[in-house]
Amino acid sequence: MFRDEMNSPDLRLPELYINRELSLLAFNLRVLEQAKDTAIPLLERLRYLCISSSNLDEFFEIRVAGLMQRAALESVQAGPDNMSSQEVLVQISQQAHELVAEQYRVLNEVLLPTLEEQGIRFIKRQEWDTAQAAWIKDYFEHELSPILSPIGLDPAHPFPRILNKSLNFIVQLKGKDAFGRTSGMAVVQAPRALPRLIRLPAECSHGSDDLVFLSSIIHAHVDDLFPGMKVLGCYQFRVTRNSDLFVDEEEVDDLLRAVEGELGSRRFGDEVRLEAADNCPEEVTNFLLDQFGLGANDLYTVNGPVNLNRLMSLPDMVNRPELNFTAFTPSMPSRLSHANNIFQVLRKGDLLLHHPFESFVPVIDFLRQAAADPKVLAIKQTLYRTGPDSAVVDALVSAARAGKEVTVVVELRARFDEEANIALANRLQEAGAHVVYGVVGYKTHAKMILVVRREEDKLRHYIHLGTGNYHSRTARIYTDYGLLTANPELGEDVHKMFLQLTSLGRGSKLNKILQAPFTLHTGMLERIERESENARAGKAARIIAKMNGLVEPNIIRALYLASQSGVEIDLIVRGVCCLRPGIPGVSENIRVRSIIGRFLEHTRIYYFLNDNKPELFCSSADWMERNLHHRVESCFPIEDKKIRERVIKELDYYLQDNLQAWELRSDGSYQRSERGEAEPLSAQLTLLQAMGESE
Repeated sequence: MFRDEMNSPDLRLPELYINRELSLLAFNLRVLEQAKDTAIPLLERLRYLCISSSNLDEFFEIRVAGLMQRAALESVQAGPDNMSSQEVLVQISQQAHELVAEQYRVLNEVLLPTLEEQGIRFIKRQEWDTAQAAWIKDYFEHELSPILSPIGLDPAHPFPRILNKSLNFIVQLKGKDAFGRTSGMAVVQAPRALPRLIRLPAECSHGSDDLVFLSSIIHAHVDDLFPGMKVLGCYQFRVTRNSDLFVDEEEVDDLLRAVEGELGSRRFGDEVRLEAADNCPEEVTNFLLDQFGLGANDLYTVNGPVNLNRLMSLPDMVNRPELNFTAFTPSMPSRLSHANNIFQVLRKGDLLLHHPFESFVPVIDFLRQAAADPKVLAIKQTLYRTGPDSAVVDALVSAARAGKEVTVVVELRARFDEEANIALANRLQEAGAHVVYGVVGYKTHAKMILVVRREEDKLRHYIHLGTGNYHSRTARIYTDYGLLTANPELGEDVHKMFLQLTSLGRGSKLNKILQAPFTLHTGMLERIERESENARAGKAARIIAKMNGLVEPNIIRALYLASQSGVEIDLIVRGVCCLRPGIPGVSENIRVRSIIGRFLEHTRIYYFLNDNKPELFCSSADWMERNLHHRVESCFPIEDKKIRERVIKELDYYLQDNLQAWELRSDGSYQRSERGEAEPLSAQLTLLQAMGESE
């Protein structure tokens, strides 16, 4: 489709591409940097540390696990960067070890001392006074000991199956038990139901927020679990497993049952990483590595709790609002403030919502009014992630029980939400809704609602199209756009897309929406090429694209060609970016920045100047191979001039951000944006001040 100019560099050279996995690690490092930022409230800094740990867990569970499988199969398949799986694993090991070491340095040298200054103390075992030690002993005897099941290792008790990411202790023992056994080793598993942080009661505290780690209590009283034997050592460890579900969709008859059957295996997938306390003797870590079939490079020794993510509970345990972000109330669009009928509002014009700055409530009200309106005949919706106790699902259940024709496309394979989605699918079916699971081989990732309403003897379509999920909790912490409209052409497009998802037959041509896996990829390439042609012809040319990830090689090559043609290109890429900006003769007209702030940037926006006849799209899809080729996605135009100008203005905030922006360099490293003499500007704070209301 695109040909390189004869004298231009070969745009397939591996050195023009950043490795995807290493770029993802770089994103986690930027998240960790937030934990060091003293301008951020203290407990929020702790959250960033926990998020970096949780992100790293998923990175090993999915990305590293996949690389290890390919390396074991001696796969020679490589990406545009031409790195083999083994080469990537070597670099991941080096960089991930450095990242983990920095996480624990930040915890021990920065956050814990600063928390203590604020009266939030983690009391170490050697610091317990007599009253504290007595209370902790009683807590162990009555709350922990009855639940714990120590397992001595001998021929009758082989090494137990260790749950994915669970807290465990390997115990060295001396002596004989009641049966004369002398195995010398035991494992204690901490059930997930146990809290990892325990608050000391007022009667033995020296402050309002004195806490101890569960691991400290178990360490202190592990001897009680092995009466008559001597404990020589007790050390925390945790194993991370492959958590990617495998379902052979060509062989299964019932996708729901197949996914249900695979969920249990996630807890005991192949081992990919071992974390252990840094004081654990080498012979013990070697024993554990041997049990899990891992090598020395897969061992991560840590100075602290092996699961930093469990510290996420601390902000909710302490009542210290001054150490958190200031609470806010998302605003309600003025057109809806005094309107009783959302359908009347949409007949007068489109409505764009920008979450979390603007409320998610209008989306729920849209469904609730549709469920209660006698003129509404049918509701159709895609669900990828919704969360427990979903108001969205409640509205769909009410609509089904009211006799509406309700059709819901539930994506069972939404990673780590499979179990929740199975439960909501069953609930919807019990209410009388039609539930389908999309298209075999393609995840349904598009965010769409279609309401069919009879008005004056004709049917009218009302729709919602979004860049993010129908999840009220993430709507408070993810930035996303949602378009509510009664536009007939968009309504017809959404109707056709639902027909594709629920029935068989060839898809009809859509009016306005670009759809993956059919027209979205080519549609983006054509528009990038059009900007190139305009630039070569001396016409106005510009591209601004905001997304979560940029990986797809044909898109990257098209952007390189556009840069060579003179197109000014600004990319706002939150996470993975495989494009290298600033390479002379290739990408010197491309700038890439990443925004890491209070909210997780999740909007996907694609802007093309088009010789001053601008086109603007919002989408559920990133510029990644999986989104463009292996998922059902929607990319919808913003045609209302005022709304389009608003989105462009908001994009400009992100391009001018000099407080939360990171600039990608051509060597693959990121540097904080330099403010220089410019006024400080945070895109998220600007939008929050413009739309949100402080509580």
